[in-house]
Amino acid sequence: MLWGGRFKKSLNKEAFNFSSSLGFDISLINEDITGSIAHAEMLSKVGIITADEFSQIKTGLERILSEYSNGSWIPDISEYEDVHSAVESRLTEIIGDTAGKLHTGRSRNDQIATDIKLWIRNKCDEIISLLVDAQKTFLELAKDNTETIIPGYTHMQRAQPVSFAFHLLAYMEMFERDKKRFGYVKELLNESPLGSGALAGSTLPLDRNFTSNKLGFAKPTNNSLDSVSDRDYILDFLNACSTGMLHLSRFAEEIVLWSTSEWKFIRLSDEYSTGSSLMPQKKNPDMAELTRGKTGRILGNYISLATTIKGLPLSYNRDLQEDKEPLFDSFNTYSEALKMASGMAATVEINKNRFIDELEGDFSLATDLADWIVLQGIPFRKAHEIVGNVVKYLEERGRNFNNITPDELISINPVFNSSAVDYLKIKTALERKKTFGSPNPLFVSEMITNWEKILA
Repeated sequence: MLWGGRFKKSLNKEAFNFSSSLGFDISLINEDITGSIAHAEMLSKVGIITADEFSQIKTGLERILSEYSNGSWIPDISEYEDVHSAVESRLTEIIGDTAGKLHTGRSRNDQIATDIKLWIRNKCDEIISLLVDAQKTFLELAKDNTETIIPGYTHMQRAQPVSFAFHLLAYMEMFERDKKRFGYVKELLNESPLGSGALAGSTLPLDRNFTSNKLGFAKPTNNSLDSVSDRDYILDFLNACSTGMLHLSRFAEEIVLWSTSEWKFIRLSDEYSTGSSLMPQKKNPDMAELTRGKTGRILGNYISLATTIKGLPLSYNRDLQEDKEPLFDSFNTYSEALKMASGMAATVEINKNRFIDELEGDFSLATDLADWIVLQGIPFRKAHEIVGNVVKYLEERGRNFNNITPDELISINPVFNSSAVDYLKIKTALERKKTFGSPNPLFVSEMITNWEKILA
């Protein structure tokens, strides 16, 4: 125990088990030791401990990390409250009483806040790297499908044709925003809480600028009361994970739809599919379904911590121990889901000609026909009505745009002439797009080139 001098009785065993966090905060051991070495070096710099004592502490801490990494030292969760007490106890076993000087001027309150900031900073970099991997995979798939025409949807009804490459580039934009979001998380947490103590700083001449610089922070935090109770950076990280997971869930939903017998658009690799224990013919998109399902848990993690924080008075309260499990879970789940998305995209087979025949006579070019009428000088609202009449005329006869004649169009409305039917050809539909950001193949190719430069 790192406390207990004023207590007459030891902590009840069940109370100890209830309050112990070692089972999950051991994940912070690397950051805990990194912060402790920086703190010890600062204590040596300001003359609170000697250079020799710092050397002993540093060597001991590095040994502990090595022992934990190679499995020769695994702290017993029934013996220690948390990662901090486990490390300090082991350090005492290695270097003796000098270990007791490490905690000088430091509380577990500022220690854990520093640990978590260091951990999140590292994990933001890992996630950004995974997002880049996903972008590269999606981009390769897009490059191979610039001529693959698919229906674009609104309200889950066919709306207008797009290319599959254009569709995939939408996810490239989502992933790019995700990268920026995690970069913003790193920017916001870039202040060191170390040296804030329990809540009111220290009477010792601690050099907070030294430890801040040593740990790679921009500056020390301004207010020690806020420093030890602030968990905004965790909420920011959880929010970034939640938004990123929502994007993956949308992709997963499309994977599920595209792989059905009704859509027949993609075939998932066996590597990312499962079978049925009863039905031999089944090939299920379980990785996509699990991604969709796990999204709820990540959203719940954000709500869980936000609910914990909302009623807490300043400064530190033990409730904040509940910040770590949702944090670790969201990172682990989201990072694994990113790998699944990349894996599915890298190995999927695309039925490139799936929609060509269906879209050739489909009503998804109705807006194009209305645009043609607008170019004849007719107000769009009137053009909308005219095309609606054309659609009604064809539906009543069980026909579509594929076989309507110029004469029929003219009989419906004299605004039409023979050139109108050219706007009803699916193979040239995308080339007619004029606006930047549309699925015009030239714009799509330019965006692919631009993404290649960004990801290089």
